[in-house]
Amino acid sequence: MKRLRPFWLALGFLTTLPVPDLAEVDSAEMRGASAYYPLVGWVIGAILALAWMFINRLSAGLGAALLLAAWLALTGMLHLDGLLDSADALLASRSPQERLRILGDVHHGSFAFGAGAVFLITKWQLLASLHSPWPLLFAPVAARFWVLPVLNAFPAARPEGLGATARQGRWPLAALFSLPVLLLAPLAFAFSGAAVFLLALWASRRLGGGLSGDVYGALIELAEAIFILITILNMTV
Repeated sequence: MKRLRPFWLALGFLTTLPVPDLAEVDSAEMRGASAYYPLVGWVIGAILALAWMFINRLSAGLGAALLLAAWLALTGMLHLDGLLDSADALLASRSPQERLRILGDVHHGSFAFGAGAVFLITKWQLLASLHSPWPLLFAPVAARFWVLPVLNAFPAARPEGLGATARQGRWPLAALFSLPVLLLAPLAFAFSGAAVFLLALWASRRLGGGLSGDVYGALIELAEAIFILITILNMTV
């Protein structure tokens, strides 16, 4: 159980799946757990791929809606909340300090509702366009891998935040967990990574040079959507 503790930490942090009681988590353990983010992505992807096999018998629109609902439930809407908070802060015509204050506000404004609606409609349509469960299996892995270099490349906007405690994880292990996706879907893997870095660079400039946990969540959501989009485009070319 002790050897599995970093994985259970990552699973409990990134999903709503039941995990053993993990009290008194310190920053060193959070850093160790970050190496298992891609492995958690495999768990999420496997559940979504299995769900697709059953839901695929329904109409495309209804099946996609149910699959999207399952995805949101599985992650506890954690990353979606980060996307909404990030939209409110990053799209506001304010100073970097004021944007950081907005990120810490639990209330959502017009930017959050607008960006959230467009994103969910787009993701629903992407899911409705799938003809295979493989993108669902791979996208959560790629997204959770690419957030790791961002964690290390950009300073934390809030040193006390949850995102800051996950920095400096074990890269070789995370890369090993992600290697099958790189080999089997290199184009989508590369495009999602490039998008993550460009969005992270833009967000860091809007926030005065650093990133927060909300932004990391937004990057995961966007990376998953971009991975699926590129997979669909690549299959239809």
